Amino acid sequence: MNTPAPAVPIEQYALLGDLHSAALVSERGSVDWLCFPRFDSPACFAALLGDPDNGRWLLAPTDPDAVVEERGYREDTLTLETVWRTAAGRVRVVETMPVGGRRADLVRRVEGVEGTVRMRQELVIRFGYGRDVPWVRRIRDDGSAVDAAFALPAPRPQRVRGVGSGPNAATSATDEGGAQALLAVSGPDALLLRCDPLPVPVDHRHVGEFDVVAGGRHDLVLTWYPSHRTPPEPVYVTAAIDRTEQWWREWAVRCDHDGRYAGPVKRSLLTLRALSHEDTGGIVAAPTTSLPEEIGGVRNWDYRYCWLRDAALTLEALLAHGYLDIADSWRQWLLRAVAGAPEDVQIMYGVGGERRLEEYELDHLAGYEGSRPVRVGNAAASQLQVDVIGEVMVALHAARCAGASTDVFSWSLQAALLDHLAEIWDSLDNGIWEIRGDLKPFTHSRIMAWAAFDRGVRAVEDYGRPGHADLWRETAETIRAQVLQRGVDPERGNLVQYLGGSSVDAALLQAAQVGFLDWDDPVMLATVKAVESDLMRDGLVLRYRAESGVDGLAGDEHPFLACSFWLVEHWARTGRRDEAIAFMDRLCGLATPGIGLLAEEYDPAARRFTGNYPQAFSHLALVRAAEALDHVHEVRDEW
Repeated sequence: MNTPAPAVPIEQYALLGDLHSAALVSERGSVDWLCFPRFDSPACFAALLGDPDNGRWLLAPTDPDAVVEERGYREDTLTLETVWRTAAGRVRVVETMPVGGRRADLVRRVEGVEGTVRMRQELVIRFGYGRDVPWVRRIRDDGSAVDAAFALPAPRPQRVRGVGSGPNAATSATDEGGAQALLAVSGPDALLLRCDPLPVPVDHRHVGEFDVVAGGRHDLVLTWYPSHRTPPEPVYVTAAIDRTEQWWREWAVRCDHDGRYAGPVKRSLLTLRALSHEDTGGIVAAPTTSLPEEIGGVRNWDYRYCWLRDAALTLEALLAHGYLDIADSWRQWLLRAVAGAPEDVQIMYGVGGERRLEEYELDHLAGYEGSRPVRVGNAAASQLQVDVIGEVMVALHAARCAGASTDVFSWSLQAALLDHLAEIWDSLDNGIWEIRGDLKPFTHSRIMAWAAFDRGVRAVEDYGRPGHADLWRETAETIRAQVLQRGVDPERGNLVQYLGGSSVDAALLQAAQVGFLDWDDPVMLATVKAVESDLMRDGLVLRYRAESGVDGLAGDEHPFLACSFWLVEHWARTGRRDEAIAFMDRLCGLATPGIGLLAEEYDPAARRFTGNYPQAFSHLALVRAAEALDHVHEVRDEW
């Protein structure tokens, strides 16, 4: 087993994505996480959860004193641009994952800005989440072999310079009969590196150096394809970058938010789009697994799947900005995923709607900063979370109100889910936070069940859909009465985490979001006060108190960014304008510098992100909070 190595802070990573998969590239130029060809495929670069021997692709100046002068996305795109400065000059690295063509490519272009800069690449391919060493050889573009420059094992050259540096040097892409590439194969997977010069084998990795002069340009393209097929045609890099940037900008221009937080909102929407699958319509919660909620702890989960809750809330955020096409795509995914008996509905599915997401541990990975276990799959898929049908119904109702397309099958499924919910809403469940302790009568679950029936009644009465409106209305009234009788603290007057309990839960802030209580209802205001007094840590909001033991897990966790944005939203809706603006500014200021991404949680003491990254839940809550602030007329006029 590998020993833990110093880890790059989570907030120093940028996201690259092609609407099928995603990569994380560090500030120091190393792609440390990449799953090809799909978000939930086994990673071929897994250094993020181990060390460089678990796979990475480094591209950076050889000068150890090189500094990053500028770094950020090109406007309204996911094309990352990094400017390095060394004693000898400056270079610009442009990185993207091209959109379109149903390919799986990662493009890296190095452009000389001034002087001459020597660059180094180190390619360590490890399929199977950093475990499987591939068979590597050089090939020509027609697929024929050039030699056997294997990754296993090879002598170390005296000095690696790329072309002509010794007995194991890579051949120039124009030598020996045409363009060449480096091909790595393991089982069903193949990765093809096209660049000039090709790197050479050094101790189970491939390393190379090249000079970039002012005005010069070097392109490197890594392509995944099924190993039983012939290599894809080369990527025309300039055209691929231009086409991809145009695609992202045309998508982003549809965002109509122009308030104080227009920049963070647009970046959040771009991130949410990047986490959605172009073909299936599924929306993943995050592109990573097992980034810890507590450094060194065990709260490490795989988020590369489609939670009904997260996807529904993401759908609402996109609908609020006119992205009706995403609504229809997700609705179709939902219909396919949950098709069947309503009692078999799951709280999450695979990107394509897969149901079996068995959880297991990767013992060969040391974990991010030693945080183990590293998990693949998620046992929460088999949990009962009563609230998810509520989130789905709220999102689909929002789509209906926005004019999204619908059909008979869609509504018949919703009606069946409501009839099923009428039988189970009073069950003990795992709740929104997926506790692994004893099941509880969670108040939030009942509030969301109320929201589901409320939207069902509206669909019948306002949109003429057939359904059991009288039953649903009666059930909603029963739920409301139960929550207000048993889910409110008799002394403080606030909603409590579960019926009969006394602790508070930040998820209860959603009671006003879905209309269960008015924003200024005394019970709602008391709940906000309880959250402020019981769940604030260094000015940020915890989900709940982990030390209560309610979740059945060891250790602690840090403030949850989505919950903090929910508090901003409530302050904005109830006239606490100045506090809401100050809190929103602080939260937006936590985003990755120059990149604008948010993780799941934030450690205020260490001033760092924790949890999976980037996190859809955090970004969609940012969008909601910005919308709330934008609709406060006094604030809008001032801005």
